[in-house]
Amino acid sequence: MQVSKRRAAVLAAYLGTFLATLDISIVNVALPSMQIALQTDIAGMQWVVSVYAIGLSAIMLSAGSVADKVGHKRCWLVGALVFTLASWLCGAAPNVSWLLWGRALQGLSAAFLIIGALPILTHLYTDPTERAHCIGGWSAFTALALIVGPLLGGVLLEQWGWQSIFLINLPLGACAIVLGAWAIPERRYTAQAAKDPVGQFLSLVVLGALAYGTIAAGKDGVTATVPMWCWAIALVGGLMFIVVERRVARPLVPLTLFQQPVFAVANIASFFLGFSYYSSLFFFSLYFQQVQDWSPAEAGWRMMPLFMATGCVSLLFGRLSAKSSVPALMTTGYVLIAVSMMAMVWCSVETPYWMMGSLLLIMGVGAGLAVPGTSLTIMGMAPAELTGSVSGTMNALRQAGMTMGISLLGVMLSAQAIADLTRRLVVDGVDNAAQVAQQAVL
Repeated sequence: MQVSKRRAAVLAAYLGTFLATLDISIVNVALPSMQIALQTDIAGMQWVVSVYAIGLSAIMLSAGSVADKVGHKRCWLVGALVFTLASWLCGAAPNVSWLLWGRALQGLSAAFLIIGALPILTHLYTDPTERAHCIGGWSAFTALALIVGPLLGGVLLEQWGWQSIFLINLPLGACAIVLGAWAIPERRYTAQAAKDPVGQFLSLVVLGALAYGTIAAGKDGVTATVPMWCWAIALVGGLMFIVVERRVARPLVPLTLFQQPVFAVANIASFFLGFSYYSSLFFFSLYFQQVQDWSPAEAGWRMMPLFMATGCVSLLFGRLSAKSSVPALMTTGYVLIAVSMMAMVWCSVETPYWMMGSLLLIMGVGAGLAVPGTSLTIMGMAPAELTGSVSGTMNALRQAGMTMGISLLGVMLSAQAIADLTRRLVVDGVDNAAQVAQQAVL
């Protein structure tokens, strides 16, 4: 393959992941402006964020097997095209209903961009060092999107209004589509791809219910009817999914690969990466704003060491893997994440920024080793005909871990806030202090 075509294909895959990740972070900045312009309530704005996450989570596992069957290039291009058109739909939305349809389409198509990137990159580079460098760059682009999102969103909002945070995707999406159509080679494995319609349906139910239940718990509390029913559906559906996967000839999840200890451990690590690192990103902003009383912009700048370290170390991952083994780098990354999070237990309202910033820097270095290391280990063990399914499994586990981590952290924070407020209300002599505190927090 020509060097120019290979680089163009890599850039296209990077851009696709960048766009999908960017739309997770950039929208939050514009929510107040959208609420006023579209004349809706807070619940409507919460759904603008939530419907993207639900669409992304629900289809993630199925997207990989569909790509194996239909073709990696074709599915990726359809995802890029639909995402770009959905961005135009969001930018042109005259009301919140229109906007929600656009966001749902964005979430569904983003799953194909994220899942499709790793099979494309894995096939482009067979040399271990080159592949490590390539996947490290992919991880860096993900971190870059998390950095740029809030900052770019603020500039666009101030200069051109809330519509611009969606319309900025049009030129970037068009560039990705042109590069991908020209350079990405097509690969499909119709005969070997998963043939598991029942498993696909159950995966949609399980992941969708898990995501929706977590979102509902954040609004209504974990003991409310809706999240409890959603989690019950996810649990029952998950058990049914396992039974189905063990019986079909070509399952959605490649269970035979899990018989290899390294593959199984790396996928479990992917789950815990979502549970720890990715879920914590949502709460660092709350810590800086609600505990230490910084503005949203100041909170964003204070999280820079985390994202900068992740991006820089990811870019260097290829060179590091040439000098040390990938499992060693990956393990070091997880250890650094664990150490930094354990140290954060002692952070409080009085914690100086140099200390919190240092811990975020350490966590960022760990993520810069763990994210590409995990992806490289898992994708390196995947047969060519199952790269889509393997990518889908890895990312679905990571997404499920993040969803459960956010839920658990939310429960712990809410419980602590209710307990603290109850004690204060009791001291002040307020009747029904516990009930009042619960209503105030939830």
